[in-house]
Amino acid sequence: MELADGSGRLVAHLCRASRKDLRQAVEAARTAQPAWARASAYLRGQILYRLAEMLEGRRNELVEALRATDDRSDRAARREVDAAIDQLVSIAGWSDKLSMVLGGQSPVAGPYYTFTTPEPVGVVAVMDASDAPLLGFVSMIAPAIVAGNAVVAIPSQRHPLAALLVAETAASSDVPAGVLNLLTGDHDELVPQVASHREIDAVLASVPTRHADLLRAGTAENLKRVRLVDRGASFEDDEPWSGAGAFDGLLEFKTIWHPMAT
Repeated sequence: MELADGSGRLVAHLCRASRKDLRQAVEAARTAQPAWARASAYLRGQILYRLAEMLEGRRNELVEALRATDDRSDRAARREVDAAIDQLVSIAGWSDKLSMVLGGQSPVAGPYYTFTTPEPVGVVAVMDASDAPLLGFVSMIAPAIVAGNAVVAIPSQRHPLAALLVAETAASSDVPAGVLNLLTGDHDELVPQVASHREIDAVLASVPTRHADLLRAGTAENLKRVRLVDRGASFEDDEPWSGAGAFDGLLEFKTIWHPMAT
């Protein structure tokens, strides 16, 4: 698949993922997810911090990757890169706070203690066609990963280069194999496969309306959770990405009932 800049000049050749590629990525994610979920919250957070640190060292490459297919200014590209790194650091800090903020003990009418704890949903597909191809990508994959999920990510079809650099950096940042899987290709071909795949537990996507409708319809296949994000969302400023709301649709909750001593 050819990737061109705004003037039509060839920038890069990209792999065009097929249905088989998606299936293999989901299998890799399914294999890696249980061990990742069992890792301590502290460890998951530290690995995300390490990824942010290494991306900081590649700021200039990320800026060039954004500008290669986008006619934005150097200043605007640097602003998005800095915001993406800051977002990654912020979300990494939630790793050991999710249980305290979203879980807890609930009062019930009976001689029981009840404890509710958040758990990862499993395999999450992330699709990004937002106006912020790096910041949006990071803002959606980071909460899924730090919560203990494994991710199959499909970055912006038009501006995928910065996301590819993130995935490349993840491989050398102690992110375990299979936790972050990235596919490039035609969204029109991949969206129906994501929607109907029964081993994908949740979808987090910023996509056009025609794709959003397909993803919603796909919930009938295995009751997968689908969270749709406005393509024009300001990931840097919007409240859902700076607090616990970033984890909507990426967690499920287990409640344990324990009888009181009498």
